[in-house]
Amino acid sequence: MNLPNKLTLVRIALIPVCLLFWAIGWHIPSAAVFALAAITDFLDGYLARKNGIVTTFGKFADPVADKMLVLTAMIFLCADGLLPHWAVAIVAVRELMVDGLRMVASQKGVVIAAGWLGKIKTNLQLFCILSAMVLGKIWVTDVLMYAMAAMTLASGVQYFMNSWQMIMEDK
Repeated sequence: MNLPNKLTLVRIALIPVCLLFWAIGWHIPSAAVFALAAITDFLDGYLARKNGIVTTFGKFADPVADKMLVLTAMIFLCADGLLPHWAVAIVAVRELMVDGLRMVASQKGVVIAAGWLGKIKTNLQLFCILSAMVLGKIWVTDVLMYAMAAMTLASGVQYFMNSWQMIMEDK
């Protein structure tokens, strides 16, 4: 197993640590673990592309690990009243829809790469979560949350607009 794939597995392993720390009230250590997990997201992709070691496992596990990290953190923050239900729902529904689109595409032999709006969306999600974890429910978190929600919707629309022809093809 190569280093990028190991980093993806580390990210998955850090999720329960982050949530345990949050649950027992260690919010700053929880935020630090979340930040470390987020850094592995950037690092694994960078190393895989730079060293030409992109694998099928990595293509599958990396986005799954990202969704696990973001959605579990958002659910905990929502339960504590730090993020609204509607924002978490927007992220969850968009991720499920894009995953469904990717499944349809893969059955047709098409790989749908992450777009630049998706990358901005991911960064906004990570910064919004970190803001809620460290700063709580203040205006900075609210601004990031609204920006995250808007970019989550925009990137979802981008995926479907770019894939509309493929969706409508009947093979």
